[in-house]
Amino acid sequence: MFAKFFNTIANCFKIPELRGRILFTLGILVLCRLIANVTVPGLDATGLRAFLASAQSSNDPSLIGLYSMFTGGALEQCAIGALGIMPYISATIIIQLLSAVVPSLSKLAREEGGRTKIIQYGRYLTVVLCLGQGLAMAFGWENPGAIFQGFEGKLVLFDAGNLWWYRLQTVLILTTGTLLLMWLGEQISERGIGNGVSLVITIGIIARFPDALKSAVLKFLPVGDNPPQFNYFYAIAFIVLLVVVIAGVVAMTQAQRKIPVQYAQQTRGRRVYQSGSSFMPLKVNYAGVMPIIFAQALLMFPSKIFEYLGASFEIQFLSQLAVQLQMGHMLHIAFFGMMILFFSYFWVATQFNEVQIADDLKKHNGYIPGVRPGKATSDFLHNTMSRITLAGSVFLIAIAVIPELLYTYMGVDYLVASFFGGTSMLIAVGVVLDTMRQVESHLLMRHYDGFLKKGRLKGRF
Repeated sequence: MFAKFFNTIANCFKIPELRGRILFTLGILVLCRLIANVTVPGLDATGLRAFLASAQSSNDPSLIGLYSMFTGGALEQCAIGALGIMPYISATIIIQLLSAVVPSLSKLAREEGGRTKIIQYGRYLTVVLCLGQGLAMAFGWENPGAIFQGFEGKLVLFDAGNLWWYRLQTVLILTTGTLLLMWLGEQISERGIGNGVSLVITIGIIARFPDALKSAVLKFLPVGDNPPQFNYFYAIAFIVLLVVVIAGVVAMTQAQRKIPVQYAQQTRGRRVYQSGSSFMPLKVNYAGVMPIIFAQALLMFPSKIFEYLGASFEIQFLSQLAVQLQMGHMLHIAFFGMMILFFSYFWVATQFNEVQIADDLKKHNGYIPGVRPGKATSDFLHNTMSRITLAGSVFLIAIAVIPELLYTYMGVDYLVASFFGGTSMLIAVGVVLDTMRQVESHLLMRHYDGFLKKGRLKGRF
């Protein structure tokens, strides 16, 4: 198996076009890591890096920790890429949701050339989000103790009279860093291999793997006279769990319900189109990683709000409720699961238009066997999508809860636990599969063996 894998890697570099695309992609990703490690002028991140290295505060399950994971540690480095690619992702999601509820945008998405305008709107919105988030981050770096709990050092080197110049400069640099990452991601999609924006996020997640591996190894080593926290039986259990989670993510990412579709013979002008059969693939995990991201982001706020209200008005019930809504408590896990279930159906409801699909099938003389065209087809697709979305959401809940259980009940650092499930695992596995499919297509076009199946034809060399 390993011989075939390395042979396939060698075949990738035998094809000049594919070799150029791979090297171009790797070069751009290296540049993205440089952007995530170059500190913003006027900031001194030396003390912060030393604090995080000693206190291991990067193992943060909060919203800041989640954001830092997507930026590959750029937030902790006070880097020019501290905002990461997330403003662009957020803008794209907002535009997608608006396209589902705003008739003018929905109509524009179906028109010729309308997709290009929608992408342009997303870029404009990215700039707006960067300006707002950049200003908030500039204020946050002025008081770093509010972001990084326990840090008492100073990051800003400007004196009090030049703070607004520092804020303006920082906002412009952070905005430029995000737009540069966005442009580099688009260059990968156009000239490289894989989805550029997704690869930019993935390389940031993978960049934290060495720290996670180091933290995991330390758990199996004695500290002074104290025995190690875990023994080798835990190591075997962790490896088995990791393999099972990766296999489950791969299976669920590729899982789909194939709806058979028949096309009747039709005549257009002098051309006659023969009848045929095909299938419509409906993804089981249609929403991808979005429900987990939405649920994690929104569930951070109630705990903080109840904590503030309980302390301000001295209401013990609100303080206790704030504690129960923190990570690791059963109430938090219950709400987390319900929110993932809700957002799974919400995403499908806004992005999957069964009425339009049924109309398109009817226009092209297509039908699902045993189902009448029109409203009956849309109802059938709606019911089918609802059932498979339930299966996909249950899987997402299981994957999302694993890191939380490891972090809370087994004492595993959150940085390590995040690689056993959650957003990082779903994103990394999904991007790797998508990139492998693109490499596979290049190999099969030239009759080489691919990663996933045989590509050499009989009689060809």
